[in-house]
Amino acid sequence: MVILKQAAFSLLMTAGILTGVAQAAPPEAIVKQVMTKPLDDYPGKEALMITVDYPPGAVDPVHRHRAHSFVYVLEGSIVMQVQGGQEVTLTQGQSFYEGPNDLHTIGRNASQTQPAKFLVLLLKDQNVPFFILEH
Repeated sequence: MVILKQAAFSLLMTAGILTGVAQAAPPEAIVKQVMTKPLDDYPGKEALMITVDYPPGAVDPVHRHRAHSFVYVLEGSIVMQVQGGQEVTLTQGQSFYEGPNDLHTIGRNASQTQPAKFLVLLLKDQNVPFFILEH
């Protein structure tokens, strides 16, 4: 009976550990607004500049921007893809474009051990969120 109880305890502990690992969420991106500028020549439009810091292993959820988005990698390596497009891995000095109708299906740090950082210039409608989660 003692062996049976120990086996049951071991099984429960292993299940608990595996469940904890499976439920661990990846680290989140850290987004900082650099500047916003109304575009007077284009009524109702604005430019928004942000930086995104990806801790090691960071992953974005599927989302849209409803903007022209110009990405420039400052450090590290990132993986990007829009629906219907190729998955690309970008390193420092490389860029990526995402259009206003694109669904951003992959956005993540390519590394599990090194951080990554990129700059994004968004040309968008004023007073509209720049990050829209898709379910």
